[in-house]
Amino acid sequence: MAKKSIKLSSTSKNNIVTYAILAAIFIFVEVWTATGNISSLFKGLLVPLCTYAILAVSLNLVVGILGDLSLGHAGFMCVGAYTGAFFSVLFKNSEGPEWLRFVIALLLGGIVAGIFGLLIAIPVLRLKGDYLAIVTLAFGEIIKNIVNLLYVGVDSKGLHISLTNSANLNLEPDGRMIIKGALGITGTPNDSNFVVGFILLVITVIVSLNLINSRTGRAVMSIRDNRIAAQSIGINIAKYKLIIFTISAFFAGIAGVLYAHNINSLTATTKNFGYNMSIMILVFVVLGGIGSTRGSFIAAMILTALPEMLRSVGDYRMLIYALLLIIMMIANNNEKIRSFEKRISLKKLIKTKKENRGGNV
Repeated sequence: MAKKSIKLSSTSKNNIVTYAILAAIFIFVEVWTATGNISSLFKGLLVPLCTYAILAVSLNLVVGILGDLSLGHAGFMCVGAYTGAFFSVLFKNSEGPEWLRFVIALLLGGIVAGIFGLLIAIPVLRLKGDYLAIVTLAFGEIIKNIVNLLYVGVDSKGLHISLTNSANLNLEPDGRMIIKGALGITGTPNDSNFVVGFILLVITVIVSLNLINSRTGRAVMSIRDNRIAAQSIGINIAKYKLIIFTISAFFAGIAGVLYAHNINSLTATTKNFGYNMSIMILVFVVLGGIGSTRGSFIAAMILTALPEMLRSVGDYRMLIYALLLIIMMIANNNEKIRSFEKRISLKKLIKTKKENRGGNV
């Protein structure tokens, strides 16, 4: 009796390839680390690789799936980083397992960043293109500057907050200051590592792919393709925009918590939470292929590691880096290369019994 053939949809095949690439990356890094061949420089890059990959995948939801240009992703990352670091420092010496404190910090950072994503999405629902980019860019800069002015301390009376200087906190002798304005937060527990970061990346990719392939994802993509047509068939544009902005900001906040727990001193500078960071994340999304979840995290990892890999060439490092960016952009938009990628399917990678025996599977 012939068995029914197992057919996978193109979406399932693409998802399996994506998960296989993630598994291959994890195995490679673990083997590389276990054999002792990894340098201390690259070992220090493992957590940032995961952080930037999470940021790229989450921003792809807004830029690639929704079709809006957002330049405030670093602001959501900043909110998550400071929220998570504040919680961890506040309860650093409390009883209980460290992993539980870190998990709560991750959730708090993501939730607070998600709330900010919701708040910023409400007033800009009718904006698009350059106008939306300017507003989100301004949001990111406002958050960074406010954090640099923020002083927060705690004593037996509770929290004390000031936007001027630490003297206005009026802390008791046994109180302690946690957020120190431009000096940021010091003493954050070093809870981040590659395994935790990679697990968070996998969760981000799974949520992203399931969201894209769901009814919500199809509605969002219809808004991206034709806003008027989507509205004419009853799709609530405001609702789906709020959903995407909130989820994207949530994962950006988680990436911020991961980043904050990988360094001892957290400060809000233009380099780590300013417009340069937002543009860099956008570059990852564009070079990986707008709308491609797999391309987003691959581009983020490659482009984060490249400057360190090219450090041996000295003064030519950034020149080669720029040339590689141009080559990646050209290749990503080449129709022949894109059509070749589409022809590569799971059927050509895995030989089934039907191909081997010429019968049914």
